[in-house]
Amino acid sequence: MTQPVIEKAVTGFCFGVRRAIELVEEACRTHGGVETLGAVAHNEQVLKKLAASGVRVVESIDEISGKTVVTSSHGVSPDLQEALRRRGIDIISTTCPNVSRAQNAARKLAGDGFFVIVYGDATHPEVRGILGWAKQGGLATTDEKALTSMKTLPRHLGILSQTTQVPAQFGEFVKRVVDLALRENSEIRIIDTICHDLRERQKVALELARRADLMFVVGGRFSANTNRIAELCAAVTETHLIETAEDIDPSWLKGKRHIGVTSGASTAEDTVRQVMQALKEMTEGRLP
Repeated sequence: MTQPVIEKAVTGFCFGVRRAIELVEEACRTHGGVETLGAVAHNEQVLKKLAASGVRVVESIDEISGKTVVTSSHGVSPDLQEALRRRGIDIISTTCPNVSRAQNAARKLAGDGFFVIVYGDATHPEVRGILGWAKQGGLATTDEKALTSMKTLPRHLGILSQTTQVPAQFGEFVKRVVDLALRENSEIRIIDTICHDLRERQKVALELARRADLMFVVGGRFSANTNRIAELCAAVTETHLIETAEDIDPSWLKGKRHIGVTSGASTAEDTVRQVMQALKEMTEGRLP
């Protein structure tokens, strides 16, 4: 019987996550261990490896025991930065440069008198941080109908995106907001803040999914960018989001001729290699 083709798309850390991990590791060496305010990246395997090096994740300022804290790659609001400084806590920022760009865009829009709309998950730390830079003069949503519940629709709207969203979906959202809000004397500014690396990763993963009859997306279940990739792939072929090789159900492989593998931007390449090896062994019949 012909063995299925196992093909890998873009995998491993993006620039922002790799940079954040390097900064955390350096802080660990300098301070003999370090606390991070929130997870530096949404990937359990990465966090376990960092914990073994002396990294402790805290979820609030009140949990910080030392005088130095690392803030995550998702960024934080200026109010949170100021609260840390008032307590005499030194900040090591690992904010992704793309997130910083979105924060600056929100700050400038708000400074120019625009009500800021962030296309994204309102509960995600990146989005909460971006809204903080808008001085709370905005909202986060993926449904333009959220605007209809406002008592008075602002005449000056600024629209940007969570960096991990899907460009086509952001574009459709913008069109719907324009249809809803564009009227006499109104002004709408649109800033594309989606990460270029993730845009390319999504594109390549989708191209592979269209050729494959089974896709594996390797990454954290709470990772926004991993979930976006899985959703895109699932729209065109059978797709499973897995965290490690142990999550693979051999029955999924039955009858498959072309298997694709990709990963979220916060997934270590070692984890992907383990998945590739497990798939190779399963398809060669060396595992039950």
